[in-house]
Amino acid sequence: MTPWNPNRRAVLKTLTAATVTVTASAALSRPVHAQGAARVVVIGGGFAGGTAARFLKGHGLDVTLVEPNPTYTACPLSNSVVAGLRSLDRQTFGYDGLRRAGVTVVHQRASKVDAEARRVTLGDGVALDYDRLVLAPGIDMNFGALPGYDDKAAEIMPHAWKAGPQTTLLARQLEAMEDGGVVVMSVPANPYRCPPGPYERASLIAHYLKTRKPRSKLIVLDAKDSFSKQRLFQAAWEKLYPGLLEWVSLSSGGQVTSVDPASLTLVTDFDRVKAAVANVIPPQKAASIAALAEVADRTGWCPIDPVTFESRLRPGIHVIGDAAIAGAMPKSAFAANAQAKVCAAAVATLLRGEKPAAPKLINTCYSLVAPDYGISVAGVYAPSDGRLADVEGAGGTSPLDAPASFRAKEAVYAESWFDTITAEVFG
Repeated sequence: MTPWNPNRRAVLKTLTAATVTVTASAALSRPVHAQGAARVVVIGGGFAGGTAARFLKGHGLDVTLVEPNPTYTACPLSNSVVAGLRSLDRQTFGYDGLRRAGVTVVHQRASKVDAEARRVTLGDGVALDYDRLVLAPGIDMNFGALPGYDDKAAEIMPHAWKAGPQTTLLARQLEAMEDGGVVVMSVPANPYRCPPGPYERASLIAHYLKTRKPRSKLIVLDAKDSFSKQRLFQAAWEKLYPGLLEWVSLSSGGQVTSVDPASLTLVTDFDRVKAAVANVIPPQKAASIAALAEVADRTGWCPIDPVTFESRLRPGIHVIGDAAIAGAMPKSAFAANAQAKVCAAAVATLLRGEKPAAPKLINTCYSLVAPDYGISVAGVYAPSDGRLADVEGAGGTSPLDAPASFRAKEAVYAESWFDTITAEVFG
């Protein structure tokens, strides 16, 4: 990708501001229903669902957010928790801010979606009727896709790909490991939540080992030959963690074909790798409510219209965030936030009987290679041939030859971005 430069950063900030301005001004348009606000139910209270609920309410709609958990634990920066650089409580957010914004928040699990009747049934039997439904369910681990790995195995070989108890479990295992032990990570094939996330985690685990247990080693077994920000990560690894971090690509036999939790062994086509600590990131799929709502296809993910995020399988249901098949747009918190704003505007427009305009969406992703070493990638996306495609010439990555001062600023930007987006969604 094109190296990052300040002009591109300014362009992306301008586009982001324009998106927010359009969304906010649309809230002042004429009422959706002459006899009262239309009812929109949002399922899932993460970055996608929380943003959607807030912006839908800004359009004057009657919005109910269904989320079983009373608090949300954010995945961005949770790799710093794994590496002992951050406390988990800094990742946790409540829903009082959304309540103050006028959103009805219901802490129940959605157990059934009747698309024909336009009704969601909750775990306690209460039924919620809707005019439009927005699904933002996130992901589930596809436990059946990796032999030997299931929910019980995850308590021995944690995935830590949903922030919370799994995050602290992996952190405790690293802390308890004797110096000289081997940490083994497995990374799945695409698609999965946060494409550069495993490599940020590998970097921060390597930093932990370098500073706390220098006789130890990290092996990353990968089901791919290439990955997001690869040149930036590998240049950093060579500089910061020589001999400590070994990345084994698909073509070098890195794909894990099964695991044995009892012996902490990861099996590839050519080897059996014994670990002192094993971090298994399995294949993933849209969370189970997507299948119940019949909006997930045989891939396990949800095909959508790139203009409105309406399901291609079930009219009246919109899918945003990690669960959606969003073309070139990656599964990230920033992407989820951007999709939610576009979807909210599209839902309000459709409920007025009008046609939504084609959007432009932005994604920016920061990764920490060390506490004072950040790198980033950004992209702009627009509908093309029924999918979201990269806008040619937009976006870019951090410069490969940037000085240490630039890397330190990117690390600060990562923290600032996290504070900004969580304040917007949950504040």
